[in-house]
Amino acid sequence: STRPKMTMTIKETFIPWRLTMKKGWEFEPLTTGLYLNTIFGHEFWASQPGRYPDKYYDISTKFRLNVFIGQRITKIVPNNRRKFVKSVTLFYELSTCDLYIRSMIWDWKSDVHFRNIFGLSLGAKMQFF
Repeated sequence: STRPKMTMTIKETFIPWRLTMKKGWEFEPLTTGLYLNTIFGHEFWASQPGRYPDKYYDISTKFRLNVFIGQRITKIVPNNRRKFVKSVTLFYELSTCDLYIRSMIWDWKSDVHFRNIFGLSLGAKMQFF
């Protein structure tokens, strides 16, 4: 596409436990959750437009439901050294979406394999105050 796209994501993360380590470090060995992503623009739709034959497309181009699993490590800044940053977290997530899972299951004879449906996200998060 030659035009930029605006997206919005709502994400829910479940962290069943965390390990508190020495010197202000925390490790979250399991993070998992769901997120719903939408893309804005007239070329994306929630239900099939009338210009296509009935049931030609059976899945929305506007919304994607995603699942993820990952890990995090956090460094908590001590109160006496804190200016603006409370903590810094590094994380990774392996994720996939409804469309990729569907393609793998329904087109099981095709070249879509389990290893092909995942994406890797790497990130850093800073918590202020």
